[in-house]
Amino acid sequence: MSKPLFIRNANQILTFQGSSQAPLTKEKMGKPYVIEGGSVWVEDGKIQDIGSDEELAGRYREKLTEAEEIDATGKVLSPGLVDPHTHVVYGGSREEEFQMRLNGKSYMEIMNAGGGIHATTRATQDTDEEQLYEESKSRLDQFFLHGVTTVEAKSGYGLSLEHELKQLRVAKRLNEDHAMDVVSTFMGAHAVPMDLKETPEVFVDHVINEMIPEVAKEELAEFNDVFCEKGVFTPEQSRRILEAGKEYGLKPKIHADEIEPYAGAELAAEVGAVSADHLLKASDEGVKRMAEQGVVGVLLPGTAFFLMAESANGRKMIDQGVPVALATDCNPGSSPTVSQPFIMNLGALKMGMTMEEVLSAVTINAAHAINRGQEVGSIEKGKQADLVLFDVPNYMKLQYHYGMNHTHTVVKNGKVVVEGGQIV
Repeated sequence: MSKPLFIRNANQILTFQGSSQAPLTKEKMGKPYVIEGGSVWVEDGKIQDIGSDEELAGRYREKLTEAEEIDATGKVLSPGLVDPHTHVVYGGSREEEFQMRLNGKSYMEIMNAGGGIHATTRATQDTDEEQLYEESKSRLDQFFLHGVTTVEAKSGYGLSLEHELKQLRVAKRLNEDHAMDVVSTFMGAHAVPMDLKETPEVFVDHVINEMIPEVAKEELAEFNDVFCEKGVFTPEQSRRILEAGKEYGLKPKIHADEIEPYAGAELAAEVGAVSADHLLKASDEGVKRMAEQGVVGVLLPGTAFFLMAESANGRKMIDQGVPVALATDCNPGSSPTVSQPFIMNLGALKMGMTMEEVLSAVTINAAHAINRGQEVGSIEKGKQADLVLFDVPNYMKLQYHYGMNHTHTVVKNGKVVVEGGQIV
């Protein structure tokens, strides 16, 4: 049993209290419920109490001598950041494609010529499981350094049963071995393999009849995702894949309307998806249906930024009632970053979101986007003690200083994993 942890005298505590049962929408996204000058008591990996330093010191006076203390004076305490959309397990790198795009090639042109996802698929297939594990483990350390305490990890760079399972087994091992919580998503339908480009239905059947059953049998994923996009998987193919996953207990997610309007948002609402992600080109009707069904819109401004595209309209989605989350989309091609703080900057600067809405989007709403809202994403009694201490005097500085990482201390399950900006 670990000793208690007493985080004392934070300038501000962002609690997001009362948001564990459902993601925040509309004006509620703008209310982080700030405690000025507060402290938090942690025991057995859980948040036990929140209040003034004087109150908690008196309430737990008999345990003070055994508690580990963190002086949060002059700093902001937040729930640990959650990244609900990453492709963190992959092999290889694609910096040469960045050069190609700077010279005028589009993302889809590169992909259709065998680059993009296909390039990373080849690299991932050629990388053995141990190397994938070590490289991905290093990325998780970098996420910690940026204040992230829970990530989602998608497969999708295997595109064959053998290699999809390899990616998911690595993610499972990381969740078991690394302090970071890693939530796995099966995404065998990330692209049609080049050798089946002319017969995509063959691959769709392979995903449905062979991949999904085996993933479910080995209990390697919680979610099932598909890239519903013109030139990748049609809405009808995507529906079949997502419905097949539901039969095996895999909750649906969807890469929707990233490059062109393609009814992906509508499909997300129809199949009861937990989230629809990207949404740069989502239709008004699709956004309306997502709001009606409570589908979380996971927006990826880093991807739009890196692909030199216009970002999704976060302001419009929030105003229409979609619960919005933000994520890095960490991957080697369209968003090679682990910096959720920079994604926060982009949410404010490129999506019309307020500072408070951005904070909701990377904490409690991000947690709900991966079905973890009752465990993490807010600072409330009984929840997992995943916390980040930012070295700023008020939360507005997190957005005002763009491109900077203010993470000072990170607590995961009640244990300090980052201190003074360094991995412990």
